[in-house]
Amino acid sequence: MSKPLLSVVITVYNEEDNIRPLLEATYSALSEIDYEVILIEDGSTDRTVAEVKKHANERTKLLIFNRNYGQTTALAAGIDQATGEYIATMDGDLQNDPTDIPQMLRKAIDEEWDVVAGRRANRKDGFVLRKIPSKIANWIIRNTTKVYLNDYGCTLRVYKAEIAQNMGLYGELHRFIPVLAKQQGAKMTEMDVKHHPRIHGTSKYGLSRTFKVMADLILMLFFQKYFQRPIHLFGGLGLLSFLLGSLISFYLLILKLLGEDIWGRPIMILGFILILGGIQLITTGIIAEIIVRTYFESQDKKTYRIKAIFQGKAEVVSSGK
Repeated sequence: MSKPLLSVVITVYNEEDNIRPLLEATYSALSEIDYEVILIEDGSTDRTVAEVKKHANERTKLLIFNRNYGQTTALAAGIDQATGEYIATMDGDLQNDPTDIPQMLRKAIDEEWDVVAGRRANRKDGFVLRKIPSKIANWIIRNTTKVYLNDYGCTLRVYKAEIAQNMGLYGELHRFIPVLAKQQGAKMTEMDVKHHPRIHGTSKYGLSRTFKVMADLILMLFFQKYFQRPIHLFGGLGLLSFLLGSLISFYLLILKLLGEDIWGRPIMILGFILILGGIQLITTGIIAEIIVRTYFESQDKKTYRIKAIFQGKAEVVSSGK
């Protein structure tokens, strides 16, 4: 069987009311394209699976996780299964519009872009809980990573398959996909896409995600700037720490020679706790992340387990894969 031109990867979690209109809109939008649709069911507790089986056509593959893993892992699984020359990703909540995909694909092909990212021109989300945190996060990511996109939170994107399938998605790094793609030398552009208010279901995002994004940003900056030369980071911090410690020690030595009692002074205790403790925590987190990546990639292990795969309405892979 020849490869399709486009694989559309859609993540769904508790979206039973959205499945039918989602699939109908997707099939209609892609009617003139050689496509496949890959739905990743991320451990839903409602009738999402039943709805997909009911309305899926023969070009649709359904991946059913044994539990909820999160959006990044679901995207990684769908991208792993994709066979198209290009891969499009989108959310399953009907806020992304599949009618934008053909135009994005044409732009990628005609102008030879590796990634075409969606930019929600008229975003239909809450101002305080969604738009403001998103704008702040976008500004921070854009100016720290130097990857200048306006909307990191829009899942609707089109990639060349070789870019998407070599990004190494782990944890909750889906917001940083443009940064991961840029590390591979991808040529990227943006285009305005439609965005709709959520009609069915509830949002899985909240303010608590802001702190996770900031933590992931630290990791992304490390991989972007220091992964191949970590001594430039840790060596610099080590030298700074050593110099600060030496200055404190020299200052306390002078006081000691002048006859003053230096034991138990806050400057000595606080200095040791903040400097040594801070460096230890940061380096421990980064080293742990490297160990996780080494564990999975060196043994070709996946960060998820698929319970079953359906092609159209027929099961093609049973549990255990």
